[in-house]
Amino acid sequence: MTVNEAARPNFLRPTLVITTLVAVLGLLFGVPWWTLVAAADWPAPASGIGSVVFGAAVVGLPVLMFLGHGRGNDRAARTGDTLLGVVWVLFAWSLIGNALRLVLSASGVDQPARVSACAVIATSGVLLVWGYFEAMRVPRVKEVRITLPRLGRGLDGTRVVLLTDTHYGPIDRAGWSAKVTAAVNELDADIVCHTGDIADGTVERRREQAAPLEAIKARLARVYVTGNHEYFGDAIGWLDHMRHLGWEPLHNHHVVVERGGDRLVIAGIDDATAHHSGHPGHRADLATALTGADPSLPVLLLAHQPKQIGQAEAADVDLQISGHTHGGQIWPFNYLVRLDQPAVAGLSRRTDRTQLYTSRGTGFWGPPFRIFAPSEITLITLHAPA
Repeated sequence: MTVNEAARPNFLRPTLVITTLVAVLGLLFGVPWWTLVAAADWPAPASGIGSVVFGAAVVGLPVLMFLGHGRGNDRAARTGDTLLGVVWVLFAWSLIGNALRLVLSASGVDQPARVSACAVIATSGVLLVWGYFEAMRVPRVKEVRITLPRLGRGLDGTRVVLLTDTHYGPIDRAGWSAKVTAAVNELDADIVCHTGDIADGTVERRREQAAPLEAIKARLARVYVTGNHEYFGDAIGWLDHMRHLGWEPLHNHHVVVERGGDRLVIAGIDDATAHHSGHPGHRADLATALTGADPSLPVLLLAHQPKQIGQAEAADVDLQISGHTHGGQIWPFNYLVRLDQPAVAGLSRRTDRTQLYTSRGTGFWGPPFRIFAPSEITLITLHAPA
């Protein structure tokens, strides 16, 4: 093998990444620019200003993302994340606007491109304002009733509260976190679960936002598993900190709770990406998590990603609860999520034994918008068979 042949893979990899990034940015910004500026045939000054704005944005987004998420500058991250959300909404609705333009043109409407551009701008503006308030509000409580055939009568009516994807991050949401804690405590939970992606950043940077979790109340257990975002930063630190806050980290581990003479196994596994983290012993290992558990007891499994359901099905787990998807967060991203995950939101039955509940998430990641994918605090009431 020659030196050039040996070096070729290292050369091709960054070239492919850069080419892909340029193509994605070109499409993401190019479609709205053409729809809202070029095709609309505005007067020259307006077209010039629009082109300058889009040009600055397409250059600024990768710079802001690098400074924000690569270098830890929260102000840059906030700006870059917001810009990403805005351009995604403009991109999606520009595609719809172009279809509208064809309809208007066929109907003989004067200046169809300009009319459709105005419709896209107005629709996107309304959705972004609404989506921001949806993202920043305290989530609504979503109540779900699930029957587990193996659940004992003593545990009938057990109240399980699910939090997930709080994503404490560049926007300081300590006040929001305190309000979420208050909302959870009003639900009189037996068990409170957090299925990961607790924060974007280290414990040291997000300690204040996570502090209200210590005040969450549960009669039987407070349990937590890691998500993929913990492994981007400080997984060990968050596991230790949640223990410090009085939660039980289920790092491929289980606990047993009892009420009325009946017992329930609550197991948790690491995120599906954990084995890439470089942390010894971190991987999604359900066999280890259930070691020593009575196989006749019902099992409630915490796993961050819905696609971890395969292990649950193989082990005859009764119910897996997950997050990760955010319900798509900003429509129509939910359709892309569905390509990677077996469920985007809600309850689904996988086998005669195994059910899966996927939360849309308590917080949000990145862009501070939620459009047609409202956040939730999930109250799951477990029932024994009639």
